[in-house]
Amino acid sequence: MTQVESQVQYSTSYVVSTEDYMIQEDDWDRDHLLDPAWEKQQRKTFTAWCNSHLRKAGTQIENIDEDFRNGLKLMLLLEVISGERLPKPDKGKMRFHKIANVNKALDYICSKGVKLVSIGAEEIVDGNCKMTLGMIWTIILRFAIQDISVEETSAKEGLLLWCQRKTAPYRNVNVQNFHISWKDGLALCALIHRHRPDLIDYSKLRKDDPVGNLNTAFEVAEKYLDIPKMLDAEDIVNTPKPDEKAIMTYVSCFYHAFAGAEQAETAANRICKVLAVNQENEKLMEEYEKLASELLEWIRRTIPWLENRVAEQTMRAMQQKLEDFRDYRRVHKPPRVQEKCQLEINFNTLQTKLRLSNRPAFMPSEGKMVSDIANAWKGLEQVEKGYEEWLLTEIRRLERLDHLAEKFKQKCSLHESWTNGKESLLSQKDYESCSLMEIRALMRKHEAFESDLAAHQDRVEQIAAIAQELNELDYHDASTVNARCQGICDQWDSLGTLTQKRRDSLERVEKLWETIDQLYLEFAKRAAPFNNWMDGAMEDLQDMFIVHSIEEIQSLITAHEQFKATLPEADKERMATMGIQNEIVKIAQTYGIKLSGINPYTNLSPQDIVNKWEAVKHLVPHRDQMLQEEVARQQANERLRRQFAAQANIIGPWIQTKMEEIGHISVEISSSLEDQMNQLKQYEQNIINYKSNIDKLEGDHQLIQEALIFDNKHTNYTMEHIRVGWEQLLTTIARTINEVENQILTRDAKGISQEQLNEFRASFNHFDRKRNGMMDPDDFRACLISMGYDLGEVEFARIMTLVDPNNTGVVTFQAFIDFMTRETGETDTAEQVMASFKILASDKTYITVDELRRELPPEQAEYCISRMTKYIGSDSVNGALDYMSFSSALYGESDL
Repeated sequence: MTQVESQVQYSTSYVVSTEDYMIQEDDWDRDHLLDPAWEKQQRKTFTAWCNSHLRKAGTQIENIDEDFRNGLKLMLLLEVISGERLPKPDKGKMRFHKIANVNKALDYICSKGVKLVSIGAEEIVDGNCKMTLGMIWTIILRFAIQDISVEETSAKEGLLLWCQRKTAPYRNVNVQNFHISWKDGLALCALIHRHRPDLIDYSKLRKDDPVGNLNTAFEVAEKYLDIPKMLDAEDIVNTPKPDEKAIMTYVSCFYHAFAGAEQAETAANRICKVLAVNQENEKLMEEYEKLASELLEWIRRTIPWLENRVAEQTMRAMQQKLEDFRDYRRVHKPPRVQEKCQLEINFNTLQTKLRLSNRPAFMPSEGKMVSDIANAWKGLEQVEKGYEEWLLTEIRRLERLDHLAEKFKQKCSLHESWTNGKESLLSQKDYESCSLMEIRALMRKHEAFESDLAAHQDRVEQIAAIAQELNELDYHDASTVNARCQGICDQWDSLGTLTQKRRDSLERVEKLWETIDQLYLEFAKRAAPFNNWMDGAMEDLQDMFIVHSIEEIQSLITAHEQFKATLPEADKERMATMGIQNEIVKIAQTYGIKLSGINPYTNLSPQDIVNKWEAVKHLVPHRDQMLQEEVARQQANERLRRQFAAQANIIGPWIQTKMEEIGHISVEISSSLEDQMNQLKQYEQNIINYKSNIDKLEGDHQLIQEALIFDNKHTNYTMEHIRVGWEQLLTTIARTINEVENQILTRDAKGISQEQLNEFRASFNHFDRKRNGMMDPDDFRACLISMGYDLGEVEFARIMTLVDPNNTGVVTFQAFIDFMTRETGETDTAEQVMASFKILASDKTYITVDELRRELPPEQAEYCISRMTKYIGSDSVNGALDYMSFSSALYGESDL
């Protein structure tokens, strides 16, 4: 069949487009005059077009408005272009014979679904040029243009879109219409060069030579493409706006002449589509690998930092470590949580796209599976939790150490102040030259000292106990503490030895002396323990304390109140002791004894008792103030506990409720996937808006830690619980949205209805016993049997490899949907891609580099060239590439 003969092979089925198009052609009205320049172009173009078909019947026309008047050549033209027989024409030459023949032709045209506007047989018989041209244009529309459609556009738009695509790569060509876009001839030359580059050297054409360009196109088309010359170059160039119908008629001949190339274009489009999918999938795989590597590297770097449990020696340094950890939780970790969630979403989306495009599943590099990242993340969180617990424990330990160290120093200073000079005093031999009274005084004085020494035994034991606790808690300056404690203990032993030695000496000479001043002795005996009591009271009133609750400080207050209750009794003892001194003065005044003012039995003077008693009375209100300040601090801590607990007890259940509601949405079947998506998006926005409550709770938690509060009886929720729950909620909503998106993607790609999806969801929910969005193999088997599947062991094992390729032991809803829809919908296959390459290769078993670059866009062409292997068949030529193995590799197939 010749190129022109191929133009008459049109479909005889006509539905809407011709009638719709003809409604726009009302310019054939009887009273409307055709532009003379357009009429000239149409007469020439339509005449040439008719003759290109009439010559097959051995005839032609000379004058279009005269040669169709009898209707005979008009009927012949219709028979040639349609391949059908029309009713037998009338042979008479009378006017009514001619009208009858023209009516037969017009009736045939109408039978093809064409609406003739203002065209009657009488006008044709009378030689009305305007009506004749209108009728021929109607025939051209119906039999040459109507079936041209690109991407489901109308005939005219389809032809225009075809021209735009074919000429898009050419310089100085911009096809926007069927009139002035063709005046310079470059568009026609571009059409020829695109399909037959051997006929025209486009690089030598000039935009400023429109006549030359048009004549070149006309001559080449007539000589090599069997398209008759239908236009005059000068008429087109000299007309402001060439006739659209003439141009369309002529251009449609090129469309039909090159119709054979459309098959190759369709094949190229299919290949481009497949390659684009492959390129996009490869990009997603590379992005997944990069993101997974970065996340794993961050985890690898972070874990050693969290595993470093080398304690600092000062509270300030440890608190800085805690602040660094808070920065990590608030600033550094949240973006990684989002990256982990996005990584899982990208992985699921990529797998869905691979399944829908009939590609093999994506297997990340070793160690970069989603499960590997999840395990690494779990290890990070375990180390993280242990690190925080260690930090808080160390801070408590250092706090206790600082308190004990300060208490140790205070007690040591008091003890060292008391022992100062005692060894020298005990080493004196003053008794060798004393009188009896003096020696007895020395004896009583020594007894008072022994009483005082015994009273200080408890303080030495306290010092030793504190030193031992500091050692047990690994105090950083334990060596200094131990040295000082050892010095005090050694000195204490020395004092004990010297005290016993002096007592032995005094007892040896005591018998030499008989006079004793009973009153001095009694004063000394009562003053010493009372003075010791005051020393102890002053020590207790100045004793530092550390508490962590209102109950503990209340206990101290109670003890202090009990102490204050003993003050009246102590005051009586003071008055009794001072009464002895008053009795001495009274006796001395009564008997004229001159007192030296020194009690030979004690170094304590009445003024010492008075001074210390005043000091005790002054320290009592000071102690009251310190205790009340601590009460205020503990009350503030309690408010912080209650404030944190009030929010945590709301946020914790809220997170759990949202988790349950999201789970309910993901399994409900009462609404469409779009409704579920909208509802989930709303939940996601609500969750994002709720973030401020988490941040506020974090602020309260920081205040609690800064206040060194380590327990909270008002709530079971810790900040760690809230953090983990919040991260799980963010991950759950993101995963659920991604699952619904994948279901929509699956539904649209597979062409399944919402009702089918609802049926699938109802079946899945019925057999999802644990209501966790997964079925175990036994439940999955029961579900398939309930849906009519006749399953044997071998068949069920095969199905399980499809729905559970990683052998996890469960079937997700997405895997269930993929299985139920895997046999439906259109997907490209390796065989289809291979057939498309075969068309581009002109049925050869190989394809060349030049053919790929000519038929495919540059990016897709180079993609194929870089991945195709060299063809090694016996019919191979230089540069031949193996498109068969390449097509198989696209779908993960080793052999077709």
